[in-house]
Amino acid sequence: MNYRHAFHAGNFADVFKHAILIGLLDALKAKPTPFCYIDTHAGAGRYDLRDEEARKTGEFVDGVQRLLVATNLPGSLRPYFDLLRAANAADANGHLNVYPGSPLIASLALRESDRIALCEVQDAETAALRKLFAGDKRVGVHQRDGYAALAGLVPPKERRGVVLIDPPFEAQEAEFRTIESALANAHAHWPTGIYAIWYPIKLHRQVLPFQRWFAKQGIKKTLVAELMIDADDSPLRLNGCGMVIVNAPWQFDTWLAGLLPDLKRLLARSPRASHRLEWLTRE
Repeated sequence: MNYRHAFHAGNFADVFKHAILIGLLDALKAKPTPFCYIDTHAGAGRYDLRDEEARKTGEFVDGVQRLLVATNLPGSLRPYFDLLRAANAADANGHLNVYPGSPLIASLALRESDRIALCEVQDAETAALRKLFAGDKRVGVHQRDGYAALAGLVPPKERRGVVLIDPPFEAQEAEFRTIESALANAHAHWPTGIYAIWYPIKLHRQVLPFQRWFAKQGIKKTLVAELMIDADDSPLRLNGCGMVIVNAPWQFDTWLAGLLPDLKRLLARSPRASHRLEWLTRE
C-alpha cells in the first residue's frame, strides 16, 4: 500500500469526516457507561501541516484553513474547532500547525473509562501511533489489517462503541466490496454497534451499488450523509465524500441536518456544491 495521508491531512474530506466523528463520540458520551472506539485504518494519528508532504499538495488550504479564517464560525463546528485547539495546546504562540487524525481526535474526546483500538498495517504509521500514545492505557495499537482484525475486536467488552472504517481506497470501486464483506461479518457479531464508513466521491453513480447493499443485506437504521464541494462530473478529481452510519444515535440526523449546510457554505469549490442526508434503511 502506497497511500500516505500526510499529503491530504486537513483537506475538506478530513473536515467532513472528523466533524461527524466528534458528533458521534459526543453522542456516546451522553451516557455515563464506558464505550470503545475502533479505527480500522488509523494512519499516523497526527500530522504537521508544516511538513513537506502537506505543503506539497496544500490540500489543507481549501479544508481546515477555511475554517480558521472564517469570520463567523457556526456553532455546529465549534466542537471540532475546539478539539483542533486542544491538539495544538503545546504551541506557545497559539498556531494551529498540527492536524489531528482520527486516533488523536478520539484520544482527546474520550473519557478515562473509555477505550481505543487502532489498526494500522504500515510500519512507519504504526511506529508513530505507538510513540504518540505511549503511556495512554486506554489505547491499544494493533499492526494488523483492519478488515481482518475487526472480526476479533467486536463485540467489545464495553458492548457500546463506534467503528470508523476509513480506508485509503487505493483499490477504487473494489474497496467497497471489501468493506461489505468485513462489515457483514462484524455486524453479524455486533448488530447494535455504530459503524461509520467514509468513502470518496468522484462520480456519484460509482457509490450507488454500495449504498443499495445495506438494504439487500438487511442492515437496518442506516443513515447516509454526503458533501459535494463541486459537481460530480469528472472521474479525475475528488468532488466530494460521504459517510454511511449504521445505528446512528438518536436524533443524529437532526444534528447532521444542521452541520451539512455549514460545511457546504465553508468548503464549496464551486456554485454546484451540494449536500445530501437520507435514511438508506430504517428500523
